[in-house]
Amino acid sequence: MLKNYQEFIPKVYLCLRRYSFAIFKKDLMAGVTVGIVALPLAMAFAMASGVEPERGLFTAIIAGFIISFLGGSKVQIGGPTGAFVVVVFNVVERHGYDGLVLATLIAGVLLLLMGAFRLGSLIKFVPHPLIVGFTTGIAVVVFSCQIKDLLGLQMVEVPVHFLEKWKAYFHAAHTVHYLTAIVGIATVGLIMLVKRFTKAIPWGIASIILATAICWALHLDIPTVATRFGQLPKTLPAPYFDFEFHRVLDVMPDAITIALLAGIESLLSAVIADAVTGSRHKPNCELIAQGLANIGSVVFGGMPATAAIARTATNIKTGAQTPVAGMIHAVTVFILLMTCSSLVGHIPLASLAAILVVVTWNMSALPHFFRLMKTSRSDVVILLTAFFLTVLIDLTVAVEIGMLLAAFFFMKRMSDVKHVIAPDQKDLEKGIEIYKMRGPFFFGVCDQLKKIVHDMDPPPKLFILRMKHVPVLDATALQTFRELHDRCALHNTKIVLTEVQPEPVELLTQYGLGTLVDQDILKQTTQLIEGAKNPPT
Repeated sequence: MLKNYQEFIPKVYLCLRRYSFAIFKKDLMAGVTVGIVALPLAMAFAMASGVEPERGLFTAIIAGFIISFLGGSKVQIGGPTGAFVVVVFNVVERHGYDGLVLATLIAGVLLLLMGAFRLGSLIKFVPHPLIVGFTTGIAVVVFSCQIKDLLGLQMVEVPVHFLEKWKAYFHAAHTVHYLTAIVGIATVGLIMLVKRFTKAIPWGIASIILATAICWALHLDIPTVATRFGQLPKTLPAPYFDFEFHRVLDVMPDAITIALLAGIESLLSAVIADAVTGSRHKPNCELIAQGLANIGSVVFGGMPATAAIARTATNIKTGAQTPVAGMIHAVTVFILLMTCSSLVGHIPLASLAAILVVVTWNMSALPHFFRLMKTSRSDVVILLTAFFLTVLIDLTVAVEIGMLLAAFFFMKRMSDVKHVIAPDQKDLEKGIEIYKMRGPFFFGVCDQLKKIVHDMDPPPKLFILRMKHVPVLDATALQTFRELHDRCALHNTKIVLTEVQPEPVELLTQYGLGTLVDQDILKQTTQLIEGAKNPPT
């Protein structure tokens, strides 16, 4: 009985059975390093999402701990990510932070249901061009949101939509605050130098510390975290839960997008981690952890969370062995919040914007994007549709339309497969026709069979369909067989299905078409046809 639920047992439980002090030292080093890296990123993602920076820290602490404690991956790091920036910003813009809380709570429940019903393995069927398209689109949108803080533009309000935003930037170009712009661009350059010449020092925290120290020492008059948001809190807020049922329908599309995005991003990160570490994650356990993490995050004043691919990679590179490293990462962020909140207030907004500029460049994966442009036409259409809809309209629309396009092109490819139904034998004098079918028989190819039967002139007395290589049927296929049976009955044609596999036989029987199946008639008919062709001498 317990074996049926092995996939829901968190990885940390399995890892702690063989835990040692030597492993703990590696986890400690990795967890502290990733916690330091996560501090500026969590605040930057929160501000880019249109919420207070401390909400990103709350998310890194609560969601990061839950994802590692209950998740199905050994080295996964969770928290706020760039993938959610566009979604969160749009939800907050339309429904306020309370609407975001409600959407995230619903998304958490959806993730729990996806894990409970073992849908984790199905996430892999999301087409790669769709993932790359909306990921690159998100990178472009997030980059666009950083221009004001990076250059210190004097703008009262930045438009939400992409084209209007850049039009407003163009009109406000003369208001650039040159000191702020120098700090922002210099931070980007510093990050590039750190990444180029050393791998031992986390580039995010190194650039933030140096930029903040220089600005504070020189008393530079530029916007900081404290000047815009005030003093950061030194502890977590009390849990707060207020479920507004009358707003559920309003935020449901956003909740579905958050759930899908969290599921896709977390399982994609887990797959990448598996490839590096040689381990194997539990997708359904991971989805349940993601659901609980998102619920816990907003209950404690946070925002949507998922696995962070870059921070997970950092966790691996710094020696993480078990999920304990991820839990230490969350504790590290909490300690930094309690002890360094006053210092964090001195961080220049331009430097945080610079960090996100570099993150979006890494996130965009432009070389891979352009490689995909050389693939099949249908993949290019999915890629560009997801990209432009994400940039110009909304990520929710991009995911929905992208999935519809992917399903449409899949059906088109399946229906274009040649010789799905092909002639096998026939004896027109005796009124016998035999066809063989290969591959899944589903709604995309049902018209082929209808056309074959319709074009039979004159109608045969016996129509045999060999189904040895048909593994599955769908409801449309079953209805097609019923319609063909009724049509053949009008012309006194007997239709027989033979060599049918067990699962299709069971479906046909349940649908009331079991009488069409005859596993022996093919051999008798073949002997009859061969006898007519080669009469005894």
